[in-house]
Amino acid sequence: MRLITLSIGSSNLHVTRVRLSHLRAALASHLVDTTMTSSAKADISLAAAHDLYALPTVPAPSHARAQRTSRRRFLKSTAGALLLSGMGSTLLTACGGSNAGSDQAPTPRLASLENFRDVGGTAAGYPTVDGRVVRRNAFYRSNALTQSAADAAVLDSLGIAAVYDLRTPGEIERASDVLPANAAYVKINVTGREDVIAALLDNEASAVSSMERAQRLYVTDAVQRAAFGSLLSQLASTAGPQLIHSSAGKDRAGWAAALLLSIANVPFDIIVQDYLLSNTYMANAISARVEARRQQSGDLAANAEKPLASVQSSFLQASFDQVQSSYGTMSGYLTRGLGLTQSTVDTLRDRLLL
Repeated sequence: MRLITLSIGSSNLHVTRVRLSHLRAALASHLVDTTMTSSAKADISLAAAHDLYALPTVPAPSHARAQRTSRRRFLKSTAGALLLSGMGSTLLTACGGSNAGSDQAPTPRLASLENFRDVGGTAAGYPTVDGRVVRRNAFYRSNALTQSAADAAVLDSLGIAAVYDLRTPGEIERASDVLPANAAYVKINVTGREDVIAALLDNEASAVSSMERAQRLYVTDAVQRAAFGSLLSQLASTAGPQLIHSSAGKDRAGWAAALLLSIANVPFDIIVQDYLLSNTYMANAISARVEARRQQSGDLAANAEKPLASVQSSFLQASFDQVQSSYGTMSGYLTRGLGLTQSTVDTLRDRLLL
């Protein structure tokens, strides 16, 4: 139990009964349970709600620490820019602790699709900075759909209306999808290349830098921006549950999921932790890939392989930093960078939120 006083203009908000639970592997949905009272009514930008989410700090690499202050300003402005029209300023009376999504059905774990999961999170769905909850069973993400017969039956039961394959033609040829029953199949080649370019790097630092450069291309490369713009437009215009996937479901699909959670106004800390869940879901596959490289080329090569097979917070931060550098806010990236109309963004937000 502790008391926090927030001074906003001439008004003080007294926050009591703050209970924090750390994000576990499954990221239980309600991270903050607070009761707030105010001695005087005050309008507070919902963007400032980021400061009320006292989540575990995501370790930042040394080259990113110098940008922490500007990133914090960017995240706050992004949250404010993405709020629904007319909701940019409101009396903040509660933050988290809602059980609005507690009756949502659980997402199945699929043994043959290790990175299959709900974009909305587990349990009751992720909380947002404006006190709402992300709807589950609307958008799914996954690695390539090479599921077993048993898992295929489970996918069929979810009523998935469309599958968006973000891979190159070469990747698709090597591992074609087993589509859920009655699902439309849409190919969106994010990179625009015929196949992936295998990076055989000889040290870990080079591998990390390579992954961060790839993440920035989601923002700077016109072909990739057009691909993500097309994806989000189709997600907004298609009815029913939909599934997004890439090869491992961690990079291209990971950025798509981060965009959807940003549109829903999910706190950045949760977006990062959700991104990092690929390491938990794919732990066995990552270990096998790293060990195979070790047997083939030795320890240094294995150390370089691990960043390529997994995800790190700096990868996602590189994308968000580039959004800030190129567009100022996430709203600017969505509209000017990806070419989305505000109506499309609003439709996606409505689809995402309870």
